[in-house]
Amino acid sequence: MHTRLTTLAIAFVAFAAVPSQAVPLQTPQGPVLLTVTGNIAYTNATGRAEFDRAMLDALPQHTTTATTPWYDTAQSFTGPEALALLELVGASGTTVTVTALNDYSADIPFADFENYRIILANQIDGQPLSVRDKGPSFVIYPFDQDEELYNEVIFGRSVWQVTSIAVK
Repeated sequence: MHTRLTTLAIAFVAFAAVPSQAVPLQTPQGPVLLTVTGNIAYTNATGRAEFDRAMLDALPQHTTTATTPWYDTAQSFTGPEALALLELVGASGTTVTVTALNDYSADIPFADFENYRIILANQIDGQPLSVRDKGPSFVIYPFDQDEELYNEVIFGRSVWQVTSIAVK
């Protein structure tokens, strides 16, 4: 009996040590909206992780209502939590470079994703963000939850029309 319990305990510890990302990332079935590269452990294409709308929608979602310099009134932004995305791909580093369709990019300290509930908004007031209206994804900090975030540095990190993320 003692041997059986010891064996079960060892098996449990060994199983618990396996990373939670035991299955590979699924392959996008629709158009790729976001590509993640750099210091990532999990990929679904050569050297990168690609995400379509369904894959982004499957991530933990969050809604934040915020006043921003880009809209006249407070808007409700919804999208996947950026930290959940980074964790899913096994990201490790100190900086995340977010790039837009027009090649504008901003370096965001990895710590920002750990310290603030940043989302990759893909909806505004319940409607999908179109490319014309800063979509398909828009980096949104919780501006109305921390007044210190309402500044030019953070505005510069709030990339819209996001197409890629590189973890460094």
